[in-house]
Amino acid sequence: MIQRMGDSTPKTEQALDETIEESFPASDPPANTPETGIRTGEVPVPDSNVVDNQAQKRFELTVDDRTAYLAYERTHDTLTLMHTEVPEELRGRRIGDTLVKAAFEAGRAAKLRIVAVCPFVRAYLRKHPAT
Repeated sequence: MIQRMGDSTPKTEQALDETIEESFPASDPPANTPETGIRTGEVPVPDSNVVDNQAQKRFELTVDDRTAYLAYERTHDTLTLMHTEVPEELRGRRIGDTLVKAAFEAGRAAKLRIVAVCPFVRAYLRKHPAT
């Protein structure tokens, strides 16, 4: 980030702001407690009952009557992961991670090239490069 003449914001603070923006993907922020902002205890991992809803072009996972999804576009040789959406009530339970894993498994099984457009998927891949 370039510091402009007359900008009183320190460079370290600007760098911190950039880091914070990169750290939290769109729909599935980390599981922080409202009181402390710190993750506490074991994070429950949902059962992997992800469904490929081809009619709506998305992988879906329903938990507690709420549905999270990872929207995609599919061609004969690619699977493009477009957008992850996790209802607020389900966040912090690694539902987004579960959706991404299922999408990659499905794409590999079909021998498709996987393209990550979704910021959450890209962040997941940076954290899990072996995926």
